[in-house]
Amino acid sequence: MTRLFPRSLPGQIALLVAVALFVAQAINFGFLVRERQSARFAQVIVPTVTRLIDAAERLGAPVNPRPDAPGMAERRGGHEGRRQLRGRVDFGPVNPIPAELVRRSDIERDFRRGLTDGGVAIGQVIAVVRPIDGSRPLLKRMDPARADRLRRMGAELMVAVELPGKGWLSLSSAWPRSERALILQLLAQTLILYIVVLLPVLWAGHRIARPLRKLAIAARDFHPGDGARPVEESGPSDVRAVIAAYNALSTRVTGMLDEKDRMLGAIGHDLRTPLAALRVRIESVEDEDDRARMADTIDEMNRTLDDILSLARLGRPSEPPTDVDLSALIDAVVEDFRDLGRDVTFEEAPRLRMHLRPALMRRAVRNLIENAVKYGGGAEVHLRPGEQRVAIEVCDRGPGIPPEKLEKVFDPFTRLEESRNRETGGAGLGLALARAIVRDASGEISLANREGGGLVATITLPRS
Repeated sequence: MTRLFPRSLPGQIALLVAVALFVAQAINFGFLVRERQSARFAQVIVPTVTRLIDAAERLGAPVNPRPDAPGMAERRGGHEGRRQLRGRVDFGPVNPIPAELVRRSDIERDFRRGLTDGGVAIGQVIAVVRPIDGSRPLLKRMDPARADRLRRMGAELMVAVELPGKGWLSLSSAWPRSERALILQLLAQTLILYIVVLLPVLWAGHRIARPLRKLAIAARDFHPGDGARPVEESGPSDVRAVIAAYNALSTRVTGMLDEKDRMLGAIGHDLRTPLAALRVRIESVEDEDDRARMADTIDEMNRTLDDILSLARLGRPSEPPTDVDLSALIDAVVEDFRDLGRDVTFEEAPRLRMHLRPALMRRAVRNLIENAVKYGGGAEVHLRPGEQRVAIEVCDRGPGIPPEKLEKVFDPFTRLEESRNRETGGAGLGLALARAIVRDASGEISLANREGGGLVATITLPRS
């Protein structure tokens, strides 16, 4: 059912209005049916009950039958002992209505109530309604005005009333078949209402939804500093107010991020200057071990500063996406580690063109390999292309990570003291930065413990 339910604003408004119109028309149809039933009772049943009561009072008076009378004997082929009373009412010893016709209990109830109120003692009451057959010989012998009335009415009411111990009174009368015409009239009315009401509603919904759709696209594609033009203010006043608020908000956000970038640049400059000065000063330290430890500390501070600034600026990368051979990119990173004497292997993979930011992706892969080298002594890198996605796996044989902490290590400044101590270096930003870079490329990164010990870090990217 949820698939059939419209998701757009104009569709939901149109569905709501259509359901409301349908319910209103259904209620209207109920009232019309009751009104027609009341009118039919007054026009047909009351006069018929009156004739039956009059016939019951005059029962036994001699009546000469007329050949053109629409009595029941003609329809049954004639019954011995049947005679006609005043007002086209027949009287006979048996029920003249064929048993195969469908009885109308609602009409029988009205006749029983009317005859009882008239003081007539009755037994069974049988009433049926059958359509008029225009080819019946009886209609040709009948009074033309009455025959035409029967045809226009469309149906014939046949009633038989049992007088206990005496016989059966029966008569026929025209019966209006107005339900079909009423339904057709209501359908035409509903169709006109739908056209008159739904078309303006759809137009109004579209007028509201179109600027909202543009606003949603602009908000989804919003990148601070990309120079995008403000969203055009259109539609009703409330929608224009929302668009104007969004335009003002995007301007403020861009201004705040510009200020943040300037602040980060100033922080990076102010911190790197004293670090560079310290690096010069440690050259005067005579003890080589102390000098090496100081240099390592300064290098660690520089790497931490670079990671912090990269993570803070990731939302506004200056590098545009380009077509890159992912296999060559990974191989270049692996070669850098090999040049440093690290045990890093990479299986040969076919050329694979990807649209991404190469410097950032290189940084993410390097961080994963660096972790594998630090904590596992080496790394095995695999590129596994698929039809829809591409996977980059970095495997090690280190101590692994407890399953409950596989996600926690992606949080910035998170370290696992039981397996990763200060001697290995790092401030706990490598995995956080790698995940931010991969997600910026619409991908995902995950960790899993490896069979036989170690860890598998997997970067999954969509193929475009």
